[in-house]
Amino acid sequence: MTEFISKRVPNIKNDILSGITVSLALVPEAVAFAFVAGVDPLVGLYAAFMVGLITSIFGGRPGMISGATGALAVVMVTLVAKGNAMGEPGENLGLYYLFATVILMGFIQVMAGILKLGKFVRLIPHSVMMGFVNGLAIVIFISQLGMFKHKVDGKITWLQGNELYWMIGLVGLTMLIMILLSNFKITKKLPEALIAILVVSGIVIFFNIDVATVGSFIRDGGGEGLKGGLPKLHLETFEKISFTWETIRFIFPYALILAAIGLIESLMTLNLIDDLTETRGNANRECVAQGGANIVTGLFGGMGGCAMIGQSIINIKSGGRGRLSGIVAALMLLSFFFLLPD
Repeated sequence: MTEFISKRVPNIKNDILSGITVSLALVPEAVAFAFVAGVDPLVGLYAAFMVGLITSIFGGRPGMISGATGALAVVMVTLVAKGNAMGEPGENLGLYYLFATVILMGFIQVMAGILKLGKFVRLIPHSVMMGFVNGLAIVIFISQLGMFKHKVDGKITWLQGNELYWMIGLVGLTMLIMILLSNFKITKKLPEALIAILVVSGIVIFFNIDVATVGSFIRDGGGEGLKGGLPKLHLETFEKISFTWETIRFIFPYALILAAIGLIESLMTLNLIDDLTETRGNANRECVAQGGANIVTGLFGGMGGCAMIGQSIINIKSGGRGRLSGIVAALMLLSFFFLLPD
């Protein structure tokens, strides 16, 4: 019994530390994707918390991280815009159409799992998988360039002068710390990414360096900060939207597209994690878990989500292998609503 426990203690430690690392990476992405979709940052953060927690507990791939993603956000922006146009100015009807669509999307995904359609992802060629991963790397790189811009007098411009030099220096320092820790095996107690985040954040806080933060990013996007609490049941969706045939005709194509995108990205990420860990996940169980998570998310005011390949890779590389890593990431994300209200 002692040997059984001792073998699992290191895994528990790695899962907790990797979960903390992933939670720090989830916040800016959830906020950014919420802005892409044209909704409040809390809608993205709630989705990251609820989808991440539910799929970590019930999903078919331990160690995989789910949350609000850009692949879904680019479809949602059109849905929200058209929904707003159907209501009165200031009514924000598009947000309620989004919640209804996410709920329907969840039901479609659950049906895909029940019908055991997840197994077909195994037919995807390895070359397609490599293209998916490398293409996503390019998209992530391009998205990071936005951090080198700021808003001046209502216009988005590139950073210049000392602001640019500080940003380049801090980014370079973060990368250097991770490379050194990884190549020279200085420590195995903490994930390289977590150490780099803590060191660079400490430098910025101690020396009071004026650089962009998640809070300033939210304010530049028109938000007021991370002000919020626990997600609440959004019954207003059923009051604002009458579920007539016309409503179904409007939201069903979006729900179908979102369900397909979410499952494809999730199952391809599952395949990739399988290859990295030399284990095998359950694709059909993941479909059901993703669908259930999106139903709950839509009911509680989130924008829905799916697996996040970037965060999943961070988790695996940081030593996260079990369900605990995703649970810790989700709970840490929830704690930010209370500990970091601004």
